[in-house]
Amino acid sequence: MRCPTCTGLPITESGDALSIQMRREVRDQVKASQSERDIYGLMVARYGSATLLKPPKQGLNLVVWATPLLALGAGAVHFWRTFRFQQTRRELGTATDPYLAQVRQETGSRKSGDS
Repeated sequence: MRCPTCTGLPITESGDALSIQMRREVRDQVKASQSERDIYGLMVARYGSATLLKPPKQGLNLVVWATPLLALGAGAVHFWRTFRFQQTRRELGTATDPYLAQVRQETGSRKSGDS
């Protein structure tokens, strides 16, 4: 469990008064033979899911976890489409552009005639 007032410290390492109180509550719950799941549920109900060192991947947390993966996927799609577009453009430019073919033919014939 994470200290709600400290930055990233677990309650076992924090000297904050709230962390000390949370440790007492956890200790009391363990003495009362509560399960780990029940203890976590009680602490989340009192202090919110931000107290968990590994918050559940739901709601806003899900967006935080999914955004880098979506950005990576979007970048890969963009790269692939750009590469394919340039390759298709090169192929189309050499095969179907009559003006380009005529220019290449004329410049080729001049070069061979000049030599």
